Amino acid sequence: MDMGDRIAELRSNAHMSQFQLAKVLGIGTSTLGMYETNKRKPSPKVLKHIADYFNVSTDYLLGRSNNEKEKKGLSLDEAVDSVMSFDGRPVTDHDRQMMKSLWKSYLENKD
Repeated sequence: MDMGDRIAELRSNAHMSQFQLAKVLGIGTSTLGMYETNKRKPSPKVLKHIADYFNVSTDYLLGRSNNEKEKKGLSLDEAVDSVMSFDGRPVTDHDRQMMKSLWKSYLENKD
């Protein structure tokens, strides 16, 4: 599976349109389309942003690892702080604090 296929699959599994992901990444929809069709490769900065957004390793995106489940672990703070948008809308610092509080409470009180 090529890098473009992996990006397209991650986007599709997240139920995102190309427009939504392109907006999150700060790139054009046509640029993302070229990545997904392997006509163009993302810069290292964009590659890292894609990996961080989908919580996968850059090695997975680059095809150096075929383990689809290979994901890097994040702390609660890192996970919430990495959220830049939801459903195409920006997430504010206040939103992040609320998410941290809700998740922390959930994790502390679950079985």
